[in-house]
Parts: sequence; C-alpha cells; structure tokens
Amino acid sequence: MFSSCPPLLRCSNSGGSTRPRRGWLSILPYDDVTYEFERMHMNVELPKRMATKAIHAGEIHDSLGAHTAPIYQTSTFTFEDMDAVEASAAGTSDAYMYGRGASPARAALARKLAALEAFGLATGTEDVSAEIFSSGMAAISATLMGLAKAGDHIIAQQVLYGSADHLISEVLPTYGVTNTRIAGLDPVELDRELTANPTTTVVYVETPANPTLALVDIATTADIAHAHGARVAVDNTFATPVLQRPLEHGADVVVHSTTKFINGHGTVIGGAVVSNDQVLMEEQIASLIRYLGGVPSPFDCWLTNLGLKTLPLRMQQHCSSAMTVAQFLVSQSAITAVRYPGLESDPQHGIARKQMDGYGAMVAFDLGSYDAAARFLDRVDLCTLAVSLGNIDTLIEHPASMTHHVVPPEEREASGITDGLIRMSVGLESIDDIVDDLEQALSG
Repeated sequence: MFSSCPPLLRCSNSGGSTRPRRGWLSILPYDDVTYEFERMHMNVELPKRMATKAIHAGEIHDSLGAHTAPIYQTSTFTFEDMDAVEASAAGTSDAYMYGRGASPARAALARKLAALEAFGLATGTEDVSAEIFSSGMAAISATLMGLAKAGDHIIAQQVLYGSADHLISEVLPTYGVTNTRIAGLDPVELDRELTANPTTTVVYVETPANPTLALVDIATTADIAHAHGARVAVDNTFATPVLQRPLEHGADVVVHSTTKFINGHGTVIGGAVVSNDQVLMEEQIASLIRYLGGVPSPFDCWLTNLGLKTLPLRMQQHCSSAMTVAQFLVSQSAITAVRYPGLESDPQHGIARKQMDGYGAMVAFDLGSYDAAARFLDRVDLCTLAVSLGNIDTLIEHPASMTHHVVPPEEREASGITDGLIRMSVGLESIDDIVDDLEQALSG
C-alpha cells in the first residue's frame, strides 16, 4: 500500500511534487516554507485514510437509528426461541449470549483496533482480529499464558514495564515458565539464547520501552525468532497503531494498554490483543478471557471506542509537542541525558525511522540523582505528577519510585532506570505552557 519512500517523503504517483499533502493541512497554501515546517516539526505522517478508519471501522449501526452507538449495559442476552439457541450453539448466528463471552461494544472496539493494526498490510488484512481485556496486564497475561506453558521458555528485553517485568520474572516461573532477559534484544545475543533454549515459544518486546524509550528492531527480531520456531509479541502501547504497526514488520501478536493513548482521556482501565493468526487467537489467547475473566465493562468499551476515534489527530499534536519538549530538554545543562526517538542525536533514531511513522509523546530524561529529580517534580505545576500516560494532559513521574518500584534495584540499574530518571507523557496543552513549566521547575 505504501511506496518505498522515507516516511516523510512519500512518492507521488501523479508525477508531480514528492512533497506530502497531509490531510489536516490541505486547506493551507502549500509552499516551501510550509513543507519545511512540516518536515521539521510534525514528525508524523498519518497513513492515508487511517483517520477515516479510526472513526468508522467497526461501528454499530443501531436499529433505532442512533448516530452514536448505544451502551448495551447488560450482563446477558435473550433468545426468541430454541431455534435461536441452537443456531448460536452451532455457530451459525452472531447472537450474543453472555457478557463474559462477548458483547456488542467490546466487539465494535475490537474490530476498530484490528482495522488500525492491520493498516498497511499488503495481504491478510481480513485475518487480523482483536480481543479487548479489562486491563493491559490482563492482555499481556493472556498473551504469555496462551503462548507459553509449563516447560516453555520466554525471552524478553531487559527493560520492561514494571508489572510485565514482575509477571515474567516472578510469577510465570512459579508455573514452570522460565525466562531469559537480553539488553535491547541484541540480535547476536538473541540468536545465541534461542539456540541455547530450544523450548522458547515467545520473544516478548516493548518498543519504545517503558520507561527508557529504548527501541527494538521488530523486523530483525521477528526474523531471528521465526527461524527458531518462536513467535514474537510486541507491546505497542507507546507508539499506537498510528505510529507503528508491528504486524507489518513480522510480529505475530500485538498487545496494548488501551488505558493510555487509545482511550486518551484517563477515564478507563483496559487492554487489547491483536493478531493476524486466527487459530492462535481463537484457540490460545482470546479464548482465555472466558476462563480468566479479564472482561471490560460495556461502558469502558464504549468510552475507549469514543477516544480511539480521535487517536490519529491527537497523536499528530502529541508528536509535535514532544519533539519541542525534547529539543528544549537537550539544551538544559541540569539534564544529563535525554531519550526521544525523534532526535537525530538519539542512538536509535535509525531504528525509529525504519519502523515508525512518528516518534510519539513520551520523553525520558535524567537529572543525575534522586534529590535533583525530587526537587524538579516538587516544582512542576502544569505537569501532573502521576503514573500512567497517554492522556490529553501532561503526566510526569519518577519510575524508580512509582511504575518500576516493584523491580529490584539491581535490575532497575541494569535496565537503565536510574534514580534521576524522569518519564514524561507530553499532553495537548499549549506547548509554550508546557515548556514554561519545565523551565521554571528546572530553575529551582
């Protein structure tokens, strides 16, 4: 569907200018100044028609003509007669039976998210499906439990979201699932560990990683894993399908915390699993929701679907503002390090350009010590000191004390989570106000 041109320089099939005409700027005069501004500051180009899919894909068209789908706030569904029951049991009808098994709002959200993660696939888009869970950790747990059983092995990168880290390192081993951790999933080390652990069934990836923003080359990882018969699962929470679609790069499973950017407003807890392997989904992963019970409410699904409709537009502004924040932070002498994939100085900028359409809202930076980080966090005013991310407002946190406090100190250090590290989710406020707040907090 896409040409081979770089992300910000899509080829024109009409023989005219190679400059991209982005839909949200199409009303503006388009000259060299406009193009240069876009190239340097937008850092994101929405795949053609993705914004339309985000709004319309999977929508329920209510029989009563409601423009916005209603909330089916019910635990169970009725049948007209036994013929309808038998048709449901035989799988020849789409009737709903019980909310834990399936519900309209959950199915609608799953269809929309699957359509976005399938966007850009050359073939097999019809095979992509999704299941919605009550939290990101429920989605991750179902994925890893569906892919690994007692006696199997999991390989993951060193730095992971704190609860995912604890699940892999502490919980799953009690059920006979062992693991190996590799810094950055270095290709040579990954191949060596897969050879040494032939029972490996899944390589688990976060990219960008929480909270360090470290990247993993999805395509390279998938090639190596598949050569050893292992599947690849990618947590795509930080990038969202607007900026990165792991299935395009060979991943087998994608997981999300829909709590974050997909909902975008901090009103729900939720998760999702997406895959283009229908058998894997139906028999090993999605089916677990019935038995483990990680089921989201109809209202949570409805709210998440509502938020997902504006995801492409929100990510455009998130990316623009985060780049400005990162450039400001780089200029500050009090900060010892800044990680943002969009910076040309970022050590993994090349990987970002290879697999991302934009660089996201997340910025990580280091103030050198816990005391310096604490002073800074005590002084921020507009930015909110809180865990989570992906909201319309700017959230900022201290990973070592908050999201990753469950990770042992020596493991945090090995993952690059220092006592001075700050994680920032850049929101949609005026960028001048965000930078002003950071500047005054740093001056204290």
